[in-house]
Amino acid sequence: MNGDDLASELRDDNETEFSRLGSSKAMYALTGGEMDGEHVRGAAATDALALAGVLEAWAEDAGDTTKALYADLAAAARDHAAAVADDPAQDDQPLLYGALAGFDAPAARLGGLLGRYLVLSEYASQMIGFFVGDADPMAATDFRDLRSKLDTERDRVVEALDSTCGTDDAWAAARDAATTVVAVAYDDYVETLESMGIKPKNVC
Repeated sequence: MNGDDLASELRDDNETEFSRLGSSKAMYALTGGEMDGEHVRGAAATDALALAGVLEAWAEDAGDTTKALYADLAAAARDHAAAVADDPAQDDQPLLYGALAGFDAPAARLGGLLGRYLVLSEYASQMIGFFVGDADPMAATDFRDLRSKLDTERDRVVEALDSTCGTDDAWAAARDAATTVVAVAYDDYVETLESMGIKPKNVC
């Protein structure tokens, strides 16, 4: 097992969830039904700031091998928020960050973080599509840049998993944490749509 294998397994095992988290309905849920550029940017900024808060807390108690990674990714997340929104602010914390913050072991933290980046890749792709459809090429370019940076950051997490997970138990902990994060993100999507009177299909 390695980090790339784990990412592939997560995509395969959660194909339906990722497909729906990368849909226009997911954007509708993320923006609370306000499908305009301001709210899409605000949703992206909220997500980035929520991640930064978790990573900054982790960096305070992490070992030397992950402390620098968490600090770097937290700083990058705050940069992402500033890049997509003129006055970035965090609204309600997305539920997946509550789940992510609850992990303590290094393997679980990195696995959960990988799950987060896989979810955000789906969101970013949909945000690009939104701005293309909204005839806003500059914003679409901003979000293409964001997706590229997210992919690079995910690769750093994969490398950290390879360095950290030296046993089958560690890989199992990483997989369980990643699966939890994806499941929480999906459940949040479903529950948000249902609260708005929209009935998402059940996972097959």
